[in-house]
Amino acid sequence: MSDGADRQLHDAVTGLAHGDAAAFELVVRRFQSMVFSLAYHFSHDRALAEDMAQEVFLHLHRNAASIKSPSHLEYWLRRVTVHRCIDHARRNRIAFASLNSEKEPIARPPESDPLLSRKLRQIVATLPARRRMVVLLRFQEELELHEIAEMMGMPINTVKSYLQRSLEFLRAKLDRCLGDVRV
Repeated sequence: MSDGADRQLHDAVTGLAHGDAAAFELVVRRFQSMVFSLAYHFSHDRALAEDMAQEVFLHLHRNAASIKSPSHLEYWLRRVTVHRCIDHARRNRIAFASLNSEKEPIARPPESDPLLSRKLRQIVATLPARRRMVVLLRFQEELELHEIAEMMGMPINTVKSYLQRSLEFLRAKLDRCLGDVRV
């Protein structure tokens, strides 16, 4: 971000605490894609992701006085989004389609193949909510393990364990789906 954009965001955070509507609008415009993207990649449902994003920003509006800085704002928005996604999955016991019912491809597609991307998204969607969120925060949001641990309120060793087990699960499922064909 440029110095002007940094200053503008800093001023917006200050304005949030005072109920400044223009500051809130600037914050929403700046962070709506991050919040929506995280919710969408977790739920794979555009309407649900939009609803969750709206809930997150409504929660921000109600708690704007607690935001201390632009970095705290970004952290706070991610954390609230993470918890909204996990809470929604728990409340609604989201069921995911079994991968056993789909035909398996005969050969491994190239890395840029949309089939592989789709299959990987489907497999990630079968992970339990907390493990799925750890994977999304690590690889989509590119957060460090200690940041994920702090954001999700769990010990770093639990994050490491979730990530390791999830990656083993994903590798095994991909190997099973794509076969032993090596490129």
